[in-house]
Order: sequence, then structure tokens, then C-alpha cells
Amino acid sequence: MSPTPPIKRQRSDAARPLQKGQQTKAAIVDAALGLATQIGLEGLSIGALAEVMQMSKSGVFAHFGSREELQISVVREYHARFEEEVFYPAMSAPRGLPRLRMLFDNWMKRTSVEIDSGCIYISGAVQFEDRPGPVRDALASSVNTWLSAVRRSVEIAVEEGHLRADTDAAQMGFEIHALILALHYEARFLRSPDSLRRALQAFEGIVQRFSSAATPIQPPTPQPARPARARKPASTAARG
Repeated sequence: MSPTPPIKRQRSDAARPLQKGQQTKAAIVDAALGLATQIGLEGLSIGALAEVMQMSKSGVFAHFGSREELQISVVREYHARFEEEVFYPAMSAPRGLPRLRMLFDNWMKRTSVEIDSGCIYISGAVQFEDRPGPVRDALASSVNTWLSAVRRSVEIAVEEGHLRADTDAAQMGFEIHALILALHYEARFLRSPDSLRRALQAFEGIVQRFSSAATPIQPPTPQPARPARARKPASTAARG
């Protein structure tokens, strides 16, 4: 099938209203994300967001069409920012265990920041776990994409000889994910002062258990993050 030819613009300023509309929508999503981290996705409403943005309800509604579409847009934006802060910077680390370590370190840093705000993935899972629909699907898809990237990072560490050949990537990824959930619970709900230290210690225990006997277990020297680049799904980018 041949691609559809681009539509020629009759006037050079024809794109200006669209560009302005996109900027307005981006600003609304940004405000909605900030609101959702405080009150959760379920608490989002067109009316509450219109009040925050000092816009009319109809003005906000025109950009999304429904509360559900607004919530999905927030999930997508949260996922994009998560990848920019956690996944892509880790790609500057060498393949294998150094990269897996940096993924976990970046993930922990983001979790520690979210202690005072909240994690859309975690709060969204609580609110939508038994509520099938597009919002739950968007949340689950984002989380599964990220967890697939973690598992792929484990597989690469096996390929590089840093972890044992019989390492179960799904099991190791499960345990690393469980550490983050425990860290969030301990730090945000219980306010445990040593939760970060314990999470790091637990991660080292996991690495030691799966590591190749010939591989020295030394954390890598922190490296500066690469500049932001074109986004692609984390599960695909992790293969590099």
C-alpha cells in the first residue's frame, strides 16, 4: 500500500492554531499530572482541572472529550517522563550489570522523590486493579513495557557473563520490582528513615545471588545522563 501523500497547506499560518492548541493541551496535561500525583487518577475531573487552569469546563473538554481520555493522557505523559528520568540515562552505562545497576539506582531516586507526591503506577494500580477499561489498560501497558525493559536488562547481563547462565530473568525482575514497591510503602506510608539503605542492601543481595562467580560485584562509577533523544518503547530500546 502506497503512503498517503501529504496535504499541501494553502497558507503558511494554517498550522498556527493547531500549534497553539497543542501547547494548551500540553499545559493541561502537565497540570493534570501534577494534580493526579496528589489525588490520584480517580480524583481527576474536567471541572477540577478547569479551576486549576483558570479555564472554562468546555475549554478543557474540547481538548480531551471525556474524563477517561484525560486520564489516559496523564498516564502516557507520566510514562514518557518516567522513561526520560529512569530508562534513557541508564543507557549511558556499559551493557550488562552496570546498566542494570543504574536502572535500579535511577528508579530508586525517582521513588524517593515521589515519597511526597505519589507514583501514578502504584496509586493507579490500587484504584483501577479491578476496574477493566481503557484507563486500566493504559496503566498496565505502561508498567508492562517498563518491566519488560528490566527483564531485558537482566538478560543482557547474562549475555555479558555478569550473571549466571541459568538466571531466571523474570524471577530477578520480579524481585527487583518487589523492592521498589516495598521501598515506596516503607518510605511513603511508614516513613521508615532507613528504607533507602535497606532497598540498596536488598538489591545487592539479589545481585550476589544471581551473579557469576567470576564477576566482581562493584557498583559502577556514576556517569552523566545523555541528552534527551527521540523516544521509543523501553522494551525495544533495552535491546541495544
